Amino acid sequence: MEILHSKIYGEERTETPLLVFHGLFGMLDNWGSFGKEFGELMPTHILDLRNHGRSFHSDSMSHDDLTQDIANYMDAHNIQKANVLGHSLGGKAVMQFAINFPERLEKLIVVDITPKAYPPHHQGIIKALQSVDFDKVESRQDVEAVLGEYIHEKFVIQFLMKNLYWTDDKKLAWRFNLKTLAEKYTEFVSNAIKFGIFKGPTLFIGGANSNYILPQDEFLIKQQFPDSKIIKIKNAEHWVQANNPVDFNAAVKDFLL
Repeated sequence: MEILHSKIYGEERTETPLLVFHGLFGMLDNWGSFGKEFGELMPTHILDLRNHGRSFHSDSMSHDDLTQDIANYMDAHNIQKANVLGHSLGGKAVMQFAINFPERLEKLIVVDITPKAYPPHHQGIIKALQSVDFDKVESRQDVEAVLGEYIHEKFVIQFLMKNLYWTDDKKLAWRFNLKTLAEKYTEFVSNAIKFGIFKGPTLFIGGANSNYILPQDEFLIKQQFPDSKIIKIKNAEHWVQANNPVDFNAAVKDFLL
């Protein structure tokens, strides 16, 4: 059994641990400063999802796979119960985890995503990533130029390029498993999480300038997460934690402490 790769802050602390999961094409490094801050308050585990970062690659990528990975990780680290936070794809994973393993969860935080199915909306990014020919590019600048032909937001390009690394044979490559993420995309993005109810305390945090959590989603959220509240962070889009970390971190602390 393969266990997700993680970085742990405040490992020596005795409070209920917090497990943090990034979104699609992300990696635990995106959450480093968050981990440092929260590691002063509780053991904080920042994880790479399967097919991302330094975690294992697999041909399978369903919500149930991601959920079982969380349970396996907790078993491997002797964590009986945790607080769990997930952003975007990570948010889908932690919602399904809460429904499948409610007894292992104290509090749930879901960042800028809902239980519903979303229409495919990363095709441009996937096409851009697939257009990089690693036999031809020689530098990070070469990769940036290829991505720039398809993606016009500088922030998105920089975010994706954090996943580049040099292989042992001196070639650039992506850390994420692009093949599986592209093939299984509809399974994990265009699928709602399975119906079920998690009765524990739940916080949905949206970006005030993001359209991932809409007013009409509130009914569905309350159906599956009856003890939930939804808050919006000002001056923030989909990457809430990066756009306004001060207000985001304050909201998380307020909920957990």
